[in-house]
Amino acid sequence: MHTIENFNFKDEKALIRVDFNVPLNDNLEITDNSRMTAAIPTINKVLKDGGSVVLMSHLGRPKNGPESKFSLSSLVDELEKLTGTKVHFCSDCIGDEAIRMSNALQNGDILLLENLRFHKEEKMGDEGFADELAKLGSFYINDAFGTAHRAHASTSVIARNFKDKKCFGFIMAREIENAEKVIGNPQKPLTAIVGGAKVSDKTLIVKNLLKVADNILIGGGMAYTFFKAQGGEIGNSLCENDRLDLCREILEEAKAKGVHIYLPEDSVSADAFANDANIKVEGSNAISTGYMGLDIGPKAQKEYKDVLLDSKTILWNGPMGVFEMTSYEKGTKEVALAVAEATGNGAFSLIGGGDSAAAINKF
Repeated sequence: MHTIENFNFKDEKALIRVDFNVPLNDNLEITDNSRMTAAIPTINKVLKDGGSVVLMSHLGRPKNGPESKFSLSSLVDELEKLTGTKVHFCSDCIGDEAIRMSNALQNGDILLLENLRFHKEEKMGDEGFADELAKLGSFYINDAFGTAHRAHASTSVIARNFKDKKCFGFIMAREIENAEKVIGNPQKPLTAIVGGAKVSDKTLIVKNLLKVADNILIGGGMAYTFFKAQGGEIGNSLCENDRLDLCREILEEAKAKGVHIYLPEDSVSADAFANDANIKVEGSNAISTGYMGLDIGPKAQKEYKDVLLDSKTILWNGPMGVFEMTSYEKGTKEVALAVAEATGNGAFSLIGGGDSAAAINKF
């Protein structure tokens, strides 16, 4: 694995794929700059070596080409503060203007390109689009761990244009090293916390975890698909009816492998998806008609905490409930505190996923 530490970037124009998919408020102000802050060591390494930097990223999920609310121009001021360097901005990520601005860069300069996903070819992994991006740099660095699993033009396809002049940035190198601690030779027992809205989003994660985990704690909206698969009453809770058989398969495979899957015994349920709804705590497999489960309940919180405090390795992907609303944040918060306590006692914990990271920052 070639990392940024293996190279000197003097007189190189480093084209860096970063993950600047940061949250913005209605005034297009950044509410959490942690993804940008994380990329600064990689950017600074190139600049200190005597090179220049061309940054490319996506932001949000634009549907049909350019949308002002997803423009990376909103990030320029913050990037200048973080780097202490003037940041040039190009209103597109390919084309004549992008080439002109890239060619004009001097050593020590930074150029930020417009949102990659304003072009549908980015997500398609289009080779021609990747070739156009590759014209903007002499060296390619991938430091966008959050998108590295996708075969997009700017992540995997573009790399073939750079032969030996390509590497991982500091974020990628660190995350791969951390992942190897969890998957390669973890200290036991290994407990995985898997949350979020949909089983379908987590299927591959759970399937892979069954090979290495001792315990899997399920939370979030996906838990109710598991309960319905076992004949439970889930009211209006989120459910993927086309995944019921898959949930049963996962439970059977876990039992065969000796992996203990925990589902939340109780839930905080509400009669509306709102902070001020009517709220009660009830059994997760007996949610009242007209109510929906929006957080794990106090019994589940205690059980999950006990399991986590007995763990030596912890992997967390996905929140336990709708933590963005104060009425349904306690489950995620209590799990976060338990992970912190276990880590303080000597466990190794790895948190992945944008929602999980946002929850950790919130609490």
